[in-house]
Amino acid sequence: MVAHPDDPEFFAGATLARWAAEGNQVAYVLVTGGQKGTDRTDITPHQLAELREVEQRNAAAVLGINDLRFLHYVDGELSNTLELQRDLAREIRRAKPDVIVTTDHQSIHSGSRGINHNDHRVIGLAVCDAVFPAANNRMYFPELLAEGFEMHRPGEIYFAGPAAPNTWVDVGSYLGLKAQAVCQHASQVKEPDAEKFEERFRQGSLRMKADGSVWFAEAFRRITL
Repeated sequence: MVAHPDDPEFFAGATLARWAAEGNQVAYVLVTGGQKGTDRTDITPHQLAELREVEQRNAAAVLGINDLRFLHYVDGELSNTLELQRDLAREIRRAKPDVIVTTDHQSIHSGSRGINHNDHRVIGLAVCDAVFPAANNRMYFPELLAEGFEMHRPGEIYFAGPAAPNTWVDVGSYLGLKAQAVCQHASQVKEPDAEKFEERFRQGSLRMKADGSVWFAEAFRRITL
C-alpha cells in the first residue's frame, strides 16, 4: 500500500519478487496516479497518470504480480483524511492480507541525504490508522459492511525505507528482477539500464555477516499486530 507507481519496486521490489516466487499472493494498492512526477512540458498530468499506470502494471508483472488496484488520488496532495483511511480499510478488508508493506511515516529524510516525499509519510501513517482500529472494527466505516467487506486484522506491517530498521529480508537472488522491474518505469528512470540498476541495488543492500561473508538484504521496520 504505497503512494506512487514505482514505489513498490524501488522500496521493496526484491522482497515482493521473493514472496511472489515462493507462492504467496501479492497485491498492490497504488494510492495516487503519480501525475506530478515529471518536468516534461509535452504531457498533461492526466496523460502521465495513464502512462504510469501502464508502467506499473508492466513492472509488477516482471515480479510475478498481477493484482493491482489504483485509487486515483492526486499526487503530492495526500493528507491523512478519514476518506483515505476508509479507502485503505476497504482494500485491507478486500484482500485480507497477512502482511502489509508500506512506507515509513517516520522517515523524513534518509540519513543526511534528501527529503522523503510527503506522500510517502502520509501513506505510512494512514495505513496505520486504517489497520487499527478501522479495518477490524465494525463501528468504523459501517458503509464498508454494507458494501460486503467484513472486518480483517493483518498480522504484520513492514515499513519500507525505515528510519530504524529491525528486519532484513535476504534478496540476493532477486535484485536482478527488481532492476528489470524498475526499468519498466521509463517515465521516471533517466537511464533504464537493468545491469546498472542491479549493481546500484547490490551496493545499497550489501550487508556483512559475523564470519566476514556478505549477503544482500532489503531493510524494514516490522511490527506485529
